[in-house]
Amino acid sequence: MRFWTKMSLVALCGLSFVATTAATVGAQPKKKPAGDVEMEADNVASGPASKTLERAIKLYEKKDYFSASIELKKVLDGESGDDAKNKQRAEFFMGKTLYQMGFYAGSLAYFDKIVQAGDAHTFHGPALKWLAALSRVLPETSGILEKIGTYDAAALEDPSLAAVRDELYFLLGRHYYRRGGEGDFDKAIGLFQKVGRDNEFFIKAKFFEGVTYVRKYEGRPAVEAFKEILVIGEERPKQYDRDDIANYRELAQLQLARVFYSTQQFDTSIKYFEKLDQNSLDWAESLFEASWAYFMKTLNSKALGNIHTLNAPYFENQFFPESLLLKSVIYYKYCLYDQAEEAIQDYNDKYTPLRQNLEQIVKKYDDNAEFYEYVKQVKANKAGLDQVTQRLVMSVLNDKTLLKTFAWVDELNHELAMLQKSDKAWQTTQVAAEVLQELTVQQSVAAADAGKVARDRIDRLARQLGSLARDGSKIKFEILNAKAEKLSAEALKTRVSSNTKEEPIIVDDEHFQWKFNGEYWKDELGYYRFKIRSRCPKQ
Repeated sequence: MRFWTKMSLVALCGLSFVATTAATVGAQPKKKPAGDVEMEADNVASGPASKTLERAIKLYEKKDYFSASIELKKVLDGESGDDAKNKQRAEFFMGKTLYQMGFYAGSLAYFDKIVQAGDAHTFHGPALKWLAALSRVLPETSGILEKIGTYDAAALEDPSLAAVRDELYFLLGRHYYRRGGEGDFDKAIGLFQKVGRDNEFFIKAKFFEGVTYVRKYEGRPAVEAFKEILVIGEERPKQYDRDDIANYRELAQLQLARVFYSTQQFDTSIKYFEKLDQNSLDWAESLFEASWAYFMKTLNSKALGNIHTLNAPYFENQFFPESLLLKSVIYYKYCLYDQAEEAIQDYNDKYTPLRQNLEQIVKKYDDNAEFYEYVKQVKANKAGLDQVTQRLVMSVLNDKTLLKTFAWVDELNHELAMLQKSDKAWQTTQVAAEVLQELTVQQSVAAADAGKVARDRIDRLARQLGSLARDGSKIKFEILNAKAEKLSAEALKTRVSSNTKEEPIIVDDEHFQWKFNGEYWKDELGYYRFKIRSRCPKQ
């Protein structure tokens, strides 16, 4: 999870570290066999069902979903003479039928009609169960959370929802968290806290409870929520998915480190940053963020060591441009002005041409759908980009939120392909034509949305690199002032005096010390230290 820090460089001692903890967790949901989910609605009052509707329901019960969909379409088109209530029943069964056929997007479209009708639809309440089922097979970018979000929390207390109530608490909480309007965070927290500890969604709900508290700037309850996840990580209860435990445990450690950093408890922050190991997806991120904590503690031997680690070829697909500016500031504080200028120059040499390349990419296609097609070429490494630009763009395109956006397009493409391979006779029916039209329209809209989000992400990165370049110019200005001995009184206070005791590099019995010879070794990563001696005047 990448976030960028904004440096305030009126005086270099005013460097600030602002963590954006808008956590986005998980890629496309895991697919489950359609037959795993079957939840019937309660009987509702209506007129006698037509023979067509009765036949459709029997076909559904026999799992002849293709035939059932044809009969249900006849009811919905008014060919059977069924009354409005029975048509609503047919609409509900059509949503279920398409779900069982694997046309999840088509199913969602039918359940959306029920959602929009609200309480006027007989099956408005029972549809919630199926929205929960669809949330397991569709990415959030399908709009599934927004549809669940139309329900009042009180609706979840219906006895018929007992089997999926905890899951719905979590999903409705996610909706309020994502929406983030006035009072929404409190609603989200209340719903997350309702999820039972013995439910598989508890660990997810507890994580988002913590993240929601972070967004409310309430550190103490956030820490309590994240620490509860660490307890689960130690106990490893059987009701939770093992991958979920490992994933959320690491995320909780990272969030704890950030929370303690924000409250200036740097030692505790460092402790949690260092809990992430080399196998963690966020390890490189933790090294970079920990560098700031070490910097704030004036433990710059380790801060520079972490930055050195991030330059290893093992991280060639990850980019930490701000680390070069932090490196410059550290050298500046020690009056090592040549090294400080060199770090700024390194930033400009590497990232100025890359920023220009990104700006050209953003301008490549005005149409969002065309830009999405171009992004597909980039993802396939067929866009003709140089290797470094390719890796930089991919670091953006692998953003978890963007991956969910792509996943929705992929799902629609999958369902379109599945329709083309379905029973030839069924393809000629009205229901197949309706599903095809729905999927085609949704795919077109989703592709354009994905193109826009991708363009915005790349554009944002280009602008961030430009902003960091301007910060680099401010740092260089301060360096030139220092060389000319024109430092302000405030800037003088930030310098490390040459009579300051040099940081000790302590080697325990389990480690050895040797000089870096220009070659990186994987087992050395994260252990580098720099000997740094101040050239500033004694104080």
